[in-house]
Amino acid sequence: MSREIGLWRIEDQPVRVSPSKLDLESTLENLIEADPEVLGEPLLLIGRQVPTSHGKFVDLLALDAEGTLRVLELKRDRTPREVVAQALDYGSWAQTLSHDDILDIFEGYRNGVALEEAFAERFHTSPPEELNDNHTLTIVASDVDNSTERIIEYLRDYGVPINVVFFRHFEDAGHSYVARSWLVDDERKPSSKKSTSRTKEPWNGSDWYVSFGLESDTRSWDDALEFGFVSAGGGLWYSRTLRGLPVGDRIAVNIPKTGYVGVGIVTGEAMPASEAVLTVHGVAQSFMSLGLRGTYEHDSDSDDDCEFIVPVRWLDTRPVAEAVWKTGMFANQNSACKLRNRFTLDQIRANFAFGDE
Repeated sequence: MSREIGLWRIEDQPVRVSPSKLDLESTLENLIEADPEVLGEPLLLIGRQVPTSHGKFVDLLALDAEGTLRVLELKRDRTPREVVAQALDYGSWAQTLSHDDILDIFEGYRNGVALEEAFAERFHTSPPEELNDNHTLTIVASDVDNSTERIIEYLRDYGVPINVVFFRHFEDAGHSYVARSWLVDDERKPSSKKSTSRTKEPWNGSDWYVSFGLESDTRSWDDALEFGFVSAGGGLWYSRTLRGLPVGDRIAVNIPKTGYVGVGIVTGEAMPASEAVLTVHGVAQSFMSLGLRGTYEHDSDSDDDCEFIVPVRWLDTRPVAEAVWKTGMFANQNSACKLRNRFTLDQIRANFAFGDE
């Protein structure tokens, strides 16, 4: 069923502006590349005319703020049913792309720019750990025939994340306009592939991210520097991940909304602050007997809510005022998690003595 888009110029009497054809498909491709928001939401373009493993070329590839891969296939004039099969073929290729594949595609598209930086600039947040956990297929056209529309709606009913966006071109009084509408307005969330082994960056097996919060007077980074530890508490959600840090692994410490301030090696298991013992200048000392600036206490008698202390041998540190932060670096609300982000690891290596053999 044809989707009619009308445009009128308002004068003494409304004057209808008749639609006209775009001269080239590349004109619309250029428009979307220049401003992907013409599709209705912020997107980050990561590739144009991207070669697939099947010998074809995807017109445009993009990411949304959730890391969903958007496959955009442009077709001028009416879209035949064969284009749906082509889009599905592209989808079968897109779902195989790993996190590193996405980084490589973007590097080929914008050489010299880190995807993490571009993502943060576009969406004002760091990219998720998983890129391409989901994908969607969008056919860009001026119209579709009835059979194509039925096929697309059938596929959507069975969970295939495919849709059509219509563009109509108008020229009036020397000005050129483009209007947009969707075949299905209520965009459904694309189905997850339910497999994240390829959509996360590979982990090197030894590097961890640690968040060291400085809220109120609970903890102090100066304490952590002087006595060699990291800590978290105030609830099981905060302490659980920190308590799972393996002895012997390396951590990179980030102070939220500030930046990275230290790299070190975990030297002992996590212990409640009231029971923790640290070796300071070769002498084992009770944590709470140290000359601490922070309180490391929480208003609860529950073990889950107490502050947990993890001993650390620092490799390189810096004061809060000299924290390292660059747009696109990894940050997470968990107190500890695996540090996979290659861009962040590169920045840390460039700014800290990382202790690599």
